[in-house]
Parts: sequence; structure tokens; C-alpha cells
Amino acid sequence: MKSQNHWSAVRVSALRDLTPTVREIVLQPVEGVAQHWAPGAHLQLRVRVAGREQTRSYSLVGLPADVPGAYRIAVKRLADGRGGSMAMWDLAVGDVLPASAPNNHFPLSLDAPGTLLIAGGIGITPLVGMACQLRERGTPVRLLYAARSAAELAYADDLRVALGDALVCASSDRGERLDLLAALAALPMGSPCYVCGPAGLLDAVREVWAAQGRAPADLRFETFGSGGRLPTGSFQVKVPRHGVDITVAAGESLLDALEAAGVPVMSDCRRGECGLCAMDVVDLQGEIDHRDVFLSEGERQGNQRLCACVSRVVGSVCLDSAYRPDGDLAAQSDANRGFALVS
Repeated sequence: MKSQNHWSAVRVSALRDLTPTVREIVLQPVEGVAQHWAPGAHLQLRVRVAGREQTRSYSLVGLPADVPGAYRIAVKRLADGRGGSMAMWDLAVGDVLPASAPNNHFPLSLDAPGTLLIAGGIGITPLVGMACQLRERGTPVRLLYAARSAAELAYADDLRVALGDALVCASSDRGERLDLLAALAALPMGSPCYVCGPAGLLDAVREVWAAQGRAPADLRFETFGSGGRLPTGSFQVKVPRHGVDITVAAGESLLDALEAAGVPVMSDCRRGECGLCAMDVVDLQGEIDHRDVFLSEGERQGNQRLCACVSRVVGSVCLDSAYRPDGDLAAQSDANRGFALVS
């Protein structure tokens, strides 16, 4: 049960390999032109994975003027992922698929005195447009960009032209590491920092940010929800309210599995950011791997809720959703409103 969204058909108009594992895809609406969007926005696409239609979310890259009337995304191929990236890599020019209107849960503030951007791997995609827009406005900006190898630094050449010395790259294969402590110390107090990357990078930035006594609201996250602390495997899920007892395969998300089983779950971003798909944990036999950036650290440790779109379990879990039958609409409304108000 997705949140209200407008879906329309888009056609693949161009493909370009940026690195050995990152492919850029330009999508042109079949009818009309792309809706205007701002840096930080993402697009949801419906792709077929293992014979089943699933929804995947991808950040829009750059600025609308870079691809007039179209959308641009970049997809990292993950052979051991949930199958969405492989399906996207199978697309050819001319292929058509359903797409949502652009949504933005990662908006950029344009009135800050200075901004720090930090990207890890494919997490560079939403930050490209942010960096370019801030530079165009003359706002001080610095971008730290890390990847496992120099060959995987997608968009680095373009960003180097746009940012010059304000771009700092580090690749693990060269023994390089980002100096987060120094970069954050140089950021004026009250200035925002935007981070997108794997869970390890987010945790490292949060630790330094807190140690420097900075306001939590000035640190803004986005994650691609594909990495966690624990190995990705299958797990058992029960939802007694709906009489469901299923196995979530290693190659699918909990949200996809619940929807396939007919369990109504509200959802929107499908990236662990908005919290709309948060579900109550009734019983846990094992450990939850929280891969969202919505729940607080205290909520994660309490294991009272999980975000179905990205989080996983090692073991088994019994859940309850915010959905209630028509006879209990008030309770359903209260539950949904509670999720929307949590920040």
C-alpha cells in the first residue's frame, strides 16, 4: 500500500558506463517532459526481479538543465544484491518502465554560510547536483568523496572541473582515507553537512559530529539501504493480524515480501528515510539489522520498530503493521499520523 504518487511511463534514451560497476541511465517521459526537481530528489522505478515487479529508488543526478526534459540516474551493479541493479543493467535504449514523480526527502538548504558534502561510493549521486548548485550560487562548499578504488570514483572528473580544490577524493586501493575529523572541524558551527553512503560511513560521521558538539539537525543523511552490520540472508516473518507466515529471501526486501503476501504496508521512499513503512516488533528471535536513517539510535537499540523497506533480521521476527480493517480507521489514522510526525 504505497503512499499517493503519480506513476507514468519513461523510456531509456541513453546509457553510459561511468565505471566498471556504475552505469548512467537517462530516462525520457513517454508523454511530455520530466517534472522539475531539486538536488536531493529521487525517482522510484518499477522493475521485474525474479519474475515479480518490485519498486526501486534512485537519486537524480546533477541538475535538471544537464538533461533538459529528462531524468538522469546512475546504478551500481551489485551481483550479490536484491536483483534490482542487475535488472536495471539489463535495460537497453528504447525500453519502457513505470516511474514515479520525483520526491525529495533529502532537500538542500541554500541559505547556509557554508556546506560540507560527504559521499561514499554510489552515494555520490544525490551530491553531484548539490555541489553544482551551491557552486553556481557562490556558496562555500566542500565535497569529500571516498570509494574502494580510484576506478570507481564516478563523476570525479566532472566534479573536479566544477569544484577544483574543494573536491577531496580518497580510494582504498591507494591506501587513502578521508580525514573526517579535520573536515568537520573546519566546518563553521551551524553549517550543514550532507552525507550519503554505506552504513559505516554514516556511523563514522555521526560519531565525529556528536563529539564536536554540533546540532543533530545540521547533519543530514541519505542511504541506499543496501548495506548493514550483519550478513544478508533469508529470515522468517510472522504477521498474526493478517495470518501471514513467510520467508523473506536474501534477494528481496521485507517490504517487497510483505506486499507479495498481501500485507498492506504504507511506504514511500523505500530507502529507510521517511519512516512511513515502520512496523511494530511484537516478538524477536534473533537480531535486527537496522539499515535505515529514520529511527533514532535509542529506537534501534530498543528493537520496538523496524523500517520494512531496508531493515533485515538474522533469525525470525513477529510484526504488526499500522494498517487496521475499515472498522478501526481511527486507530489506523492515529498510527500513520504518529509515523509522519516523528523526525
